[in-house]
Amino acid sequence: MKIKPLHDRVVVRVQDSETRTESGIVIPDNAKEKPTTGHVLAVGPGHYDNGTFVATSITEGAKVLFGQHAGQKVKVEDEEVTILRENDILAVLA
Repeated sequence: MKIKPLHDRVVVRVQDSETRTESGIVIPDNAKEKPTTGHVLAVGPGHYDNGTFVATSITEGAKVLFGQHAGQKVKVEDEEVTILRENDILAVLA
């Protein structure tokens, strides 16, 4: 994918939510929770804070947890991704 985010923005491929429960019950689309995890595809260099450059601490390939309403969905090369700021990321998952 050819995208280079600016400043402290991060491009994330959102992980699809499960369509069935562990017991096999099918979950309809309108009842699914919005996915809040994904894999980082690209990371911006960082931002300036009071004249000091602060590098982005998230790395490409990391699995992250973010808020349900964070970021902006965009379509890049026929793939839908979410672009969000680094401070919208709540945690890096192991």
